[in-house]
Amino acid sequence: MAGTRVQAESPNISLGSRLSAYRKESSNRRPDFAKAYDELVQRLDVIDRGRVGPGLGELMPEFELPDENGRLISLSSLLRFGPVVISINRGHWCPYCKLELRSLAAIHSEIAQLGAGVISIMPDSARFTGSYVAQNDLPFPVLSDIDLGYSLLLGVIFWVGPEIQQLYQEAGVQLEKYHGNQGYFLPMAAKFIVGRDGRVKARQVNIEFRERMEPEALIATLQHLRWMKIDPSA
Repeated sequence: MAGTRVQAESPNISLGSRLSAYRKESSNRRPDFAKAYDELVQRLDVIDRGRVGPGLGELMPEFELPDENGRLISLSSLLRFGPVVISINRGHWCPYCKLELRSLAAIHSEIAQLGAGVISIMPDSARFTGSYVAQNDLPFPVLSDIDLGYSLLLGVIFWVGPEIQQLYQEAGVQLEKYHGNQGYFLPMAAKFIVGRDGRVKARQVNIEFRERMEPEALIATLQHLRWMKIDPSA
């Protein structure tokens, strides 16, 4: 068990391997959560994930959301500096999101060298995202999706259901406190890479939230965008 936990935290293996190691450790520790999550994913898997959110080549809807310091940040303001990697995350309490965002932090300098920026959007208020950014040394802002308004606009929102709601309450995961409402809705884990023209260049919606886009795929897309900028005829 300890070896699996160490593997989940190791920066020397792929994000997918780290997520898989944590999932195995978590399933052994809390089989009730694993069963409930499997049933949730099965319920959501009837959704055509290719139709969830803006598709390739489509305009990414504008947002203006507060960061962990209360400053309003818009998509259009970010795009003035280059492409933007938008990571839709479930919350500061989610261990899978933590592994993913740490992997983004690890390649942040490479992303910046390619002329792009990164943001995370989650439904938690700045009261929780502020300490989360500091504790995890995130070099990019985490925006608060108030009442999941932006996730609803994208169509990546779902209700957790009564079983998971009860499990969260018993485990001390206080979504009503983090979100400031009693809805018990969450966003699907998703990545959108948006070009300077505001259009989606790559995307991945993970109905199975225990899986995420690999950093290498993200870097490959940004490298392609940089090459297209250098040689528009390519």
